[in-house]
Amino acid sequence: MKNLILTTAALALSAGMAMADTVRLGTEGAYAPWNFVNDAGEIDGFERELGDELCKRANLTCEWVKNDWDSIIPNLVSGNYDVIMAGMSITDERDEVIDFTQNYTPPDPSAYAALSDDVDLEGGVIVAQTGTIQAAYIAESGATLVEFASSEETIAAVRNGEADAVLADKSFLAPILEEDGDLRFIGPNVPLGGGVGIGVRESDGELKEKFNTAIQSMKDDGSLNALITKWEVSSTF
Repeated sequence: MKNLILTTAALALSAGMAMADTVRLGTEGAYAPWNFVNDAGEIDGFERELGDELCKRANLTCEWVKNDWDSIIPNLVSGNYDVIMAGMSITDERDEVIDFTQNYTPPDPSAYAALSDDVDLEGGVIVAQTGTIQAAYIAESGATLVEFASSEETIAAVRNGEADAVLADKSFLAPILEEDGDLRFIGPNVPLGGGVGIGVRESDGELKEKFNTAIQSMKDDGSLNALITKWEVSSTF
């Protein structure tokens, strides 16, 4: 889902988990419906429900850790938590720094949203969350890229006229557009990334395989597709 491009050198740290008693799941908590903080102050959303079930199937005791998107990979590498579940699409660039499980959703298309149908997507000012492959795509498209640290700021930039359009995951934009009668989808969908997976340190192969087995079991019994449908985060497998 969300597609981080690393713009800084990878941390050369070996923070092996050594299969601790409690596995810490790092997430952004600001990307509904994938992950968000509910009214009770708890991590909620598709990935909260999925992660809890995966931990149960893998016989792991897990806890959730909230972390800003722009430092989520460095803080995994440095050992602040043990895995990432944050709508993170599997990309070659990320795979050079961390490892991934198999995907738990198929690739989710990115989409443009704007206040007008006549935005110049190739030459206009397009906003994206910083450190995403949506941002990289815009930079390579010839349009003027404006980046913000949070997804909420990208929407605000379109609403207040700082940008002509935003490019983001369609599953993130869809509920926003349902509530906002002024914003609308424009242009074609943009296929990016290889589906969303759990990010792990390269040294944690045993943990990766535990989650791989749990993900596969949910694919096999249909429960993963049921969660995807419930939360409307992507197409099903």
